[in-house]
Amino acid sequence: MTGVAKLKDRIADQRFRDEGAVVAEALAAVSLDATARARVTAAATELVETLRQMSDPGIMEQFLATYGLSTEEGVALMCLAEAYLRTPDAPTVDALIRDKIGSSNWRSHLGETDSFLVNASTWALMLTGRVLGDAGMDEQELTGFMAQAVRRLGEPVVRAAIEQAMKILGRQFVLGAGITDALKRAEGMEKKGYTYSYDMLGEAARTAADARRYFLSYSSAISTIAKQAVHDDVLANPGISVKFSALHPRYEYVQRKRVLEELVPRVSALAEHARAAGMCFTIDAEEADRLELSADVIEAVARNPDFVGWDGFGVVVQAYSKQAPAVLDWLYALAGELGRRFTVRLVKGAYWDQEIKNAQVLGLPNYPVFTRKASTDVSYLRCAEKLFDQADRIYPQFATHNAHTACAILEMAGEFDGFEFQRLHGMGEALHDLLRKKGGRRCRIYAPVGVHKDLLAYLVRRLLENGANSSFVHQLLNEAVPAASIVADPVALVADLAEPASPRIALPPDMFGARRRNSEGVNLNNPVMAGELDRAMQPFKRAQWSAAPTLGDGAARPVISPVDRQDVVGEVAEADESGVDAAMARAERAFAAWRDRPVAERAALVERAADLYEAHMAELIAIASREAGKTRLDGVLEVREAVDFCRYYAAEGRRVLGDGGRRGLGPFVCISPWNFPLAIFTGQVTAALVAGNAVLAKPAEQTPLMAARAVALLHEAGVPEDVLMLLPGDGATVGAALTSDPRVRGVCFTGSNETALAIDRALARHAGPRAPLIAETGGINAMIVDSTALPEQAVRDIVASAFQSAGQRCSALRVLMVQEEIEDTLLEMLEGAAHEL
Repeated sequence: MTGVAKLKDRIADQRFRDEGAVVAEALAAVSLDATARARVTAAATELVETLRQMSDPGIMEQFLATYGLSTEEGVALMCLAEAYLRTPDAPTVDALIRDKIGSSNWRSHLGETDSFLVNASTWALMLTGRVLGDAGMDEQELTGFMAQAVRRLGEPVVRAAIEQAMKILGRQFVLGAGITDALKRAEGMEKKGYTYSYDMLGEAARTAADARRYFLSYSSAISTIAKQAVHDDVLANPGISVKFSALHPRYEYVQRKRVLEELVPRVSALAEHARAAGMCFTIDAEEADRLELSADVIEAVARNPDFVGWDGFGVVVQAYSKQAPAVLDWLYALAGELGRRFTVRLVKGAYWDQEIKNAQVLGLPNYPVFTRKASTDVSYLRCAEKLFDQADRIYPQFATHNAHTACAILEMAGEFDGFEFQRLHGMGEALHDLLRKKGGRRCRIYAPVGVHKDLLAYLVRRLLENGANSSFVHQLLNEAVPAASIVADPVALVADLAEPASPRIALPPDMFGARRRNSEGVNLNNPVMAGELDRAMQPFKRAQWSAAPTLGDGAARPVISPVDRQDVVGEVAEADESGVDAAMARAERAFAAWRDRPVAERAALVERAADLYEAHMAELIAIASREAGKTRLDGVLEVREAVDFCRYYAAEGRRVLGDGGRRGLGPFVCISPWNFPLAIFTGQVTAALVAGNAVLAKPAEQTPLMAARAVALLHEAGVPEDVLMLLPGDGATVGAALTSDPRVRGVCFTGSNETALAIDRALARHAGPRAPLIAETGGINAMIVDSTALPEQAVRDIVASAFQSAGQRCSALRVLMVQEEIEDTLLEMLEGAAHEL
């Protein structure tokens, strides 16, 4: 294995490292001593004070100072911006405006800034709020003319005004609706010495048609920008930034082979186009889930021999990632091996909240990002020093709107000028003008290009990043925050912390607190975790399992995989009526002792079973795959849900039944479906066990092997065999016998309405009057997607609901939709999914 390959493999190993260890490394790697850091802080403080004295420090800075996310109005505006331009009909627009701004206290923000635009917006929002919130206005608070005008004009004019305001806000972030407009608008800043990197707006492609459209958009933009690439030095010319996820609808590690075959040629063609034009071509960063896959595609594209001598190929690296230093080391080694020079845009990161939530949802061992902003700032400084050390093969590009970070870069650089600053269009303009005057360094503007409907996800991400209380941009114009506090030295801040990780953000395993532990997950987009699971599943590729009734002997039959009819997964011996009778009698005898055991003991046994499930995850996923036809992702979710059921019911048992006032009922019948052969089976059984009931479990005819393995693990955990008994068989024989037995004290069932009604009638005829039927039936999920939904997100959630949560792999999917765009995208995705299945 080459040095480059070893360094790339190391990237995946860094993702879930202990945050304290990574922070300690970052602190040790920053070579700026206390004296140098004091100079940085002093220079940054001077910058902030200068910006505060300016008459026009920037519309975005003033806007966020007035409407940060710490205010009700700021949140309302973010919600309005996120949904407004996707709302096509007037009544819904009126309702949206009424909901988001009608009740807010806009008057409190009037006059907080000297900006005419911000004050005008505040005045308009205040009037709108009055119109929509209360028809009876206070005449003394408004001029008679304005009051009469607002009354006379009413909601349609308010709607038009808000639409115009949203477009003005959008214009602060988007350079132009098309590349030609953007180039024209960029001329003013170019005359000042700025260069540009253009980004064609649009989030991830969901269909092949999306990917084709984005590819053509990038290609057309390169052709147009090429006319402005007139300098011999590629770094002096404008460039373009591209997203891999916009160029392939299945950009995920589990589709690695397909991605490399289809995406690499597309990216190579665009890069070749940019090279021929003498432009910079930069790969944008995306979520941590895609980092290793991005590295594979980047390397495959970079190895194109036609790129020799071209120094315009670049990559974005996010400093909030624990993997960032490893990525830089790999890029440097790759550039050295190829005899090339890359550009690297160092950013702090744009998906922090998503990375935190994703790790929690997936049950990962740690977070891929830092949980404190100051730690991200230190990581940025560490990476910046590394880039300066690598400047023989890397052209550093430092993207920041933070005065302290910028001054630290200048301190590190000294007299070296082989780098550039970068900023977002619409943000940090005054700061970077001062930096250019101060140091004369190059600055490039990252400029989104596109129509307003494509702006929304980008806009919300910018508002979330910069509207938070801890954001430099949010605090910049807040006179209540001292300038020295805004630019405090992050190295000193982090070094003084008792805990490197934030105590307010529990690790994913601990997110439910002391009551219960979160289930362990497997991120299949992480090659290390996916590889470990693959190796653990290898012994079970041809293994065979067996299932038999706890009492009685029935005729054995083979269990055949539904996806490979040549795969015999095992065999099952099904129960008969005599076996059911014997099992019910045994359950009756065992019930009293189990009921009288303290609930804490019953809960502890179920929690032990959860641990055993996790220890045998690979085997359980293998059974789910071969017996039930589930994918690896389905299998991971299946085991995790079963584990969560165990721990949840154990915790609830202690909480609800701890006083001993409620006790078990007796023999309980649990009948589970095939589509969740472990999760629902386990949920039914463990709830009944923790409550103090003896359980007779009848799994679906299609999945007895999974049930048998689950029962075996529950027995291994300490649940007595006569308290939990397995009775595989068909519904007509075993199910009917169980639900018609007068000794049954309750039934838990998941399945069809028809079967539930039959069970209900059987219980009414044979069981006692207090025997409950707990039935989960129907299986049809309803999802209403309104016109304000982001289409790609809605499609993703619909498909996940249909093919994962509901387990309805081949059943009909009915969705009520308002947008034709969502419907077309969904149909294409479903056709592709059906083809792959």
